[in-house]
Amino acid sequence: MYIHWPFCLAKCPYCDFNSHVRDQVPQARFARALRTELATEAARLGPRPLASIFFGGGTPSLMAPDTVAALIADACRLFRPLPDLEITLEANPTSVEVGRLRAFRAAGVNRVSLGVQALEDEALRLLGRAHSAAEAVAALELARSTFPRISFDLIYARPGQDLPAWRAELDRALALAADHLSLYQLTIEPGTRFEALHRQGLLAMPDGELGAALYEETAAVAAGHGLLAYEVSNYAVPGSESRHNLAYWRYGDYLGIGPGAHGRITRPGPDGLPAIFATRRHRAPEPWAERVERCGHGLREDTRLVAPEPAREMLLMGLRLSEGIEAGRFAARTGVALVDALEPAILEAALEADYLRWDGACLAATPAGRLRLEALLGALVR
Repeated sequence: MYIHWPFCLAKCPYCDFNSHVRDQVPQARFARALRTELATEAARLGPRPLASIFFGGGTPSLMAPDTVAALIADACRLFRPLPDLEITLEANPTSVEVGRLRAFRAAGVNRVSLGVQALEDEALRLLGRAHSAAEAVAALELARSTFPRISFDLIYARPGQDLPAWRAELDRALALAADHLSLYQLTIEPGTRFEALHRQGLLAMPDGELGAALYEETAAVAAGHGLLAYEVSNYAVPGSESRHNLAYWRYGDYLGIGPGAHGRITRPGPDGLPAIFATRRHRAPEPWAERVERCGHGLREDTRLVAPEPAREMLLMGLRLSEGIEAGRFAARTGVALVDALEPAILEAALEADYLRWDGACLAATPAGRLRLEALLGALVR
């Protein structure tokens, strides 16, 4: 289950997520709406097993801890929580949010993901972050002492960044101890302030060759600290992978609650046979809340996926994983044989170039393939 809190204190210049800045956030109204939508979906889906809850945003650590506690309690009452239920909440290292970490732990959160993004003050200012490097370090230390599992995000390939500086920054971050790390290359997204600056020639980005070198160095440094790349942008101590995000990449079922949240849910279609449905909620917070108050949910789309769409989606997600895609599970989930979902000539060329490995039972991208994954998938997937 993914629960979206769409509000932030400020909009970061690189961010194209569904996040919104408001002078005043009506906490009580949005808490009621989230709980109402959750109850509506539970009534529709029945008491299914619940493996994880992820509070994302926006900035979910701006939620009242009582709201987080109530949503966790509702989810555990309405569904069947597994014994090792993973409950993650995203937070930033600002004093306001860090001050709430112990309350979130008391509410039931057992994994926190900190949006550190950089450990250099100049870089944090460029990225529009509201915290300093010292605050980030303090937040990591508090999180480590409060939660059994922690993760944090860093952004690399920033303007002016070079390989030695990134190596030193990453070493410093990993020495603070985390079991999971998400490392994202800075990209210019349409509609962001960075996109406008880049278009005007006021923001120079590292070239592709340096970006690739930074990516490869990331894997080497992380491995030196015991964190292995299990997905294109994610590294973990073995056994500490994000179970929630693995559900996305393995193309399992997930329920999205809140403004703009997406989902993929298996349920009977009109013919009574199991089918995968794509769901999407109204994106803007206030219209979503109004619809929930009127209808009990904020659904904008609830579409049965038909071939070849499930096969395309499972390929696009699954080849991000180091483990790759198991052919038998792919066929069972999508109704299509794995080899039939691929362009034969591109598959042969990718295998020859050592971008993919295929043993008849599993298809996976090699490290060289993951470095070129976006271009590879565009040609490979039918």
